[in-house]
Amino acid sequence: MQYLRLIAAFAAVTSLSACLLDNDLERGLAGAATGAVIADVVGGNVVTGAIAGGAAGALCDEITRICR
Repeated sequence: MQYLRLIAAFAAVTSLSACLLDNDLERGLAGAATGAVIADVVGGNVVTGAIAGGAAGALCDEITRICR
């Protein structure tokens, strides 16, 4: 349970800070790093986490209005 709260806090902070970045490349790199760290902590595949996080970071302004 402790890890779940830590992961949720980490994901919230990094996702909000990624919106302050200037372009899709920077947001994609931040998302990839965040996805890899979270996947490693929960015992998942780090490469898959990095790919998913990178895609979410790079596409966040096209899909949602959060990063605009």
